[in-house]
Amino acid sequence: MAAAHRGCVLAAYLLLLFLTGCLARIHKLTLKNETRFAVDLNNFGFYANGTLDVNLLYLRLPIQLVNYSVYPVGFSLSRSRVNGVLSYTAEETETCPLTLTKSTNNEPLILFIIDVNTLSVNMRAMGEQNNLLITKPKPEAPKSQKKTREAPVNLDGGKQSENTDKKAENTDKKAKNTEDEGNHDKKLEDQKKAQTEEKKTPVEEAKKPEENVFHLEKTKQLTMALDRVNGSYNFSFHFIVGSLAEGLYSLKFHYCQNRLPGIRLPYSFTVEVKEKNPAGFLSAAEIPLSRLYICMAGVFFTAALVWVYTLMKHRYSVFKIHWLMAALAFTKSTSLVFHSINYHFINTEGHPIEGWAVMYYITHLLKGALLFITLALIGTGWAFVKYILSDKEKKIFMIVIPLQVLANVAYIIIESTEEGSSEYYLWKEILFLVDLICCGAILFPVVWSIRHLQEASSTDGKAAMNLEKLKLFRHYYVMIVCYIYFTRIIAILLKVTMPFQWQWCYEFLVEVSTLIFFVLTGYKFRPASNNPYLQLPQDEDDVEMDEVVTESGALEGISKVKKTSNGRERQKESTL
Repeated sequence: MAAAHRGCVLAAYLLLLFLTGCLARIHKLTLKNETRFAVDLNNFGFYANGTLDVNLLYLRLPIQLVNYSVYPVGFSLSRSRVNGVLSYTAEETETCPLTLTKSTNNEPLILFIIDVNTLSVNMRAMGEQNNLLITKPKPEAPKSQKKTREAPVNLDGGKQSENTDKKAENTDKKAKNTEDEGNHDKKLEDQKKAQTEEKKTPVEEAKKPEENVFHLEKTKQLTMALDRVNGSYNFSFHFIVGSLAEGLYSLKFHYCQNRLPGIRLPYSFTVEVKEKNPAGFLSAAEIPLSRLYICMAGVFFTAALVWVYTLMKHRYSVFKIHWLMAALAFTKSTSLVFHSINYHFINTEGHPIEGWAVMYYITHLLKGALLFITLALIGTGWAFVKYILSDKEKKIFMIVIPLQVLANVAYIIIESTEEGSSEYYLWKEILFLVDLICCGAILFPVVWSIRHLQEASSTDGKAAMNLEKLKLFRHYYVMIVCYIYFTRIIAILLKVTMPFQWQWCYEFLVEVSTLIFFVLTGYKFRPASNNPYLQLPQDEDDVEMDEVVTESGALEGISKVKKTSNGRERQKESTL
């Protein structure tokens, strides 16, 4: 047990190496020699007046000649109704989304196609648009003739030109003075209006000099400026969600040339993405999570106190595993508290505070290890049926506990890694596989305990007690199966079908199901003297010699010898 705790703490500190550069909802992703044809940069649920800032700092494309009109490069911003369901199905049909001419289901779809030949970015807006786009448009081409005033040239000595210049300057100064005096009042009025209207709307806050605001409901096509510095390209845009266009938006980068079989041209880019809702930096589905976690922490803490009170009230029927269950409840409560604090700082600052984040990672690892240790010990019947674990049961612990630590590490890395990085999907697959293995392996000890009790009920003559314990472990097996199916399958299906602003209910259902599972487990294995599952049979004729006392946890591990007349006669018969 102590070794598992030390391993969890060590793993949490090792995770700091991965988390120092992570900026949560203020993203900065750098990819070098990337070959994927599509990179998922982020998914974020926007309410009305939510803002998205995208700043492509660096983009270097391969040297090979590519027909960018046929295989374009750029970004796509699409709205999906629910998580994991895209608003278009272009990727499924092996068609590059940047080549689309209309939205398949009239959902908002905005394409930013980079044209390196003309140093421009072509924006195309499709579907029903109620959004605003703030960007720097491409400057117009310089005119061949410009109206400029030139000084006359004097070949003799230049005195005449100097005089004419001075006269021109004097006339200009007089004209400027008269204009300044005439427009002085107007300037003061303009300054007062600017001060009163300052920071009035998100559009005015985000608007910069040399940038324009475009209503995508009217502007369906736009040519933006693309800057080139030392062979790399950069541009930026600011996106504001309209009141009728809120939803879950997906931002992706596409390099359509790599969709062809056998072609993997490497490219590199660095992009900064900053999403924000009016209430903070959290997505629409994550805004209630801070309050949810702190409330559930209070509920779990109350349940832990009730459990400790029960243990103190029936102290003579308490086993070691009961205190382990209490430690699990307190660790779960502490983990939820740090999780709530972590989300609070992400919402206010845009990134977590390292100290609070590390505390959450440590308690999350401890909670995961304690949960599976407790489930495995109860499943083997330790302290309720037997005190010694068999070799194959010990192997289950040696396999499940390290895998569970690995699963928790994978979960923390996923939470702290940019969605666009290739490591994100690797650890996501590891988490899914390891979690399934752990959930499947934890059922084996329960099955072995049920089989052991079935065999014992027909051989040792204690059928009544063994059948009662058999019912207990059958109920416990059904509880574990229902808990695994609900938290791993049913809740995920509900998350996919829910609207974007209600997807926090997935976390609510998981926490409530965990609480119900804890309460039912504690009730079934409560340390009460009248618990039928923990009682010995009252018929002394059925009690054999050297039987282990299991009625009281205070006498745990102590054996007794029944010296009855029947026992002495059996000993005499055996000696004869």
